[in-house]
Amino acid sequence: MARKKLFDAWAIVYLAIFAAYLLFLIYPMYTILQNSVIGENGTLSLEWFAKFFSQKYYSQTLIHSFSVTLCTTVLSLVIGVPLAYFYNLYEIKGRSLIQVLIILCSMSAPFIGAYAWIQLLGRSGIVTKFFQSRLGITIPNIYGFNGILLVLTLQLYPLVFLYVSGALKNIDNSLLEASDNLGCTGIRRFFKVIIPLCMPTILAAALLVFMRAFADFGTPLLIGEGYRVFPVEIYTQFLGETGTNYNFAAAISVIAIVITAFIFLVQKILSNRFAFTMNALNPIERKKAKGIKGFFMYFYTYVIIGLAFLPQVYIVYQSFQNTSGKLFRPGYSFDSYKTALKRMGDSIPNTFIIGGIALVAVVFLAILISYLVVRRSNVITQAIDTMSMLPYIIPGSVVGIALVMAFNKKPIILTGTIGIMVIALCIRRLPYTIRSSVATLQQIPLTTEEAAISLGASKMKTFFKITVPMMSNGIISGAILSWVTIITELSTAIILYNSKTVTLTLAVYTFVTRGNYGYAAALATVLTALTVISLLIFMKVSKSKEITF
Repeated sequence: MARKKLFDAWAIVYLAIFAAYLLFLIYPMYTILQNSVIGENGTLSLEWFAKFFSQKYYSQTLIHSFSVTLCTTVLSLVIGVPLAYFYNLYEIKGRSLIQVLIILCSMSAPFIGAYAWIQLLGRSGIVTKFFQSRLGITIPNIYGFNGILLVLTLQLYPLVFLYVSGALKNIDNSLLEASDNLGCTGIRRFFKVIIPLCMPTILAAALLVFMRAFADFGTPLLIGEGYRVFPVEIYTQFLGETGTNYNFAAAISVIAIVITAFIFLVQKILSNRFAFTMNALNPIERKKAKGIKGFFMYFYTYVIIGLAFLPQVYIVYQSFQNTSGKLFRPGYSFDSYKTALKRMGDSIPNTFIIGGIALVAVVFLAILISYLVVRRSNVITQAIDTMSMLPYIIPGSVVGIALVMAFNKKPIILTGTIGIMVIALCIRRLPYTIRSSVATLQQIPLTTEEAAISLGASKMKTFFKITVPMMSNGIISGAILSWVTIITELSTAIILYNSKTVTLTLAVYTFVTRGNYGYAAALATVLTALTVISLLIFMKVSKSKEITF
């Protein structure tokens, strides 16, 4: 009877989670698909798809998105892979600081970097003015394709660095020694040995960069000017100032889902072709960087990190400048912080309340889902695992639009509430903690649980008293990384928020779009401080001086 009850308890758990995914993910996706095929006269039609592909004004946004996304992915790989190689195979001074700075570059919202670069290299930027007035040199235009590429590359190459660093830690040093003995060293070893060994990870990193670059709309919205891209068009059709067309926005969203799903499948196929297992019995022994080679490594590392972190430094500096409305005045003070907090004071508690509720839900669900996937695998739990990864390939703005379309009418009305923002954050950020928890649970022997049961503990008690505490490091690590992405979320929040649910990221975006750069800088600095604290907690909890994916 006890076993029957236990089985029923776990069955209720996975059926409830399955039902939740059907309601809050599959149903909204179905709603988008349904709206995309409803024509202007209310009948089934493919007219919106025909409109998108037949009119160059719209279809060109897809070409623009692919152009900037592919270039961003290639440049991120070109920058990130060698940087990870130098960092992991050689002793470079300031290692801990280097990694923290790299992570901070990747964790801030991309549009913040865009606005900072406008302040530096825009038409009235300080660097632009310096070159024009002092040297008589006109620097290249930061707006359009060039600006989007610059911002996204400097924002996303850290992801490649973190992924490849994780792969390099699994390479056995004996392989490198063998290549040395065979005369394969330096650049030749990098391309003939390191790259092939890291290829599955490089492909995974390339996919993540591609997805993030393709889905980002904050950066092109601020710095793109006439360079119209796909995500901005989705946003414009759904919440445009000159008119909206929900059905057309739904059709474009479906196209986005199909494209990202196709890219994801291609990456999976390529990864399976290159897949193999590595286990470093002898970790890589770092060498000292000497001579001209050492100078090049230091120069490359410091210049890249300096360029990527420059916007963060300038934002902090700008936050202390005196402001008068949209203009900066001579002198320094905390006035920007005082005014920003007075106007958007609720954004900080909202960030903690909405983000905190989402994080608790993410941790709770991740624990249950990871256990069901690893220990109680069946058709339904595998379906849950698959559904949990779907948001990984769906742009955030599409998730937001889907939730609005699904829950803006009876019987369930959630639009404009904290609940819908929490649901969106859970859907978007749950995969991070699930993957971290699954990886940890797979390393815990089943015999540990069996031993506890043999000593008289019930299976449920064993789960909560033995299994969950042993999973704690993976859970907490994934939760903190999820938290960092939660507090910097923009793409879904900008679709779902109202005046009572403005978060820090939305407040920064609002000030930027209004031209109140001093106030935006103040709140962006607060957001950076929260990110730094979160990362320090992560490193303390994980007892690691380095972070890898």
